[in-house]
Amino acid sequence: MNAEAVIMMIVAMVVLWGGLGLAILNLMRHDPGPEEFRRDL
Repeated sequence: MNAEAVIMMIVAMVVLWGGLGLAILNLMRHDPGPEEFRRDL
């Protein structure tokens, strides 16, 4: 693999894992309380 391919692979991995990490942080910070759960009965 040449240098450009390695750099593009690293950038893609950082974008994907960074997005996953930010999504997890967002879910952990904005966890709805029990009063916000709505069920269709």
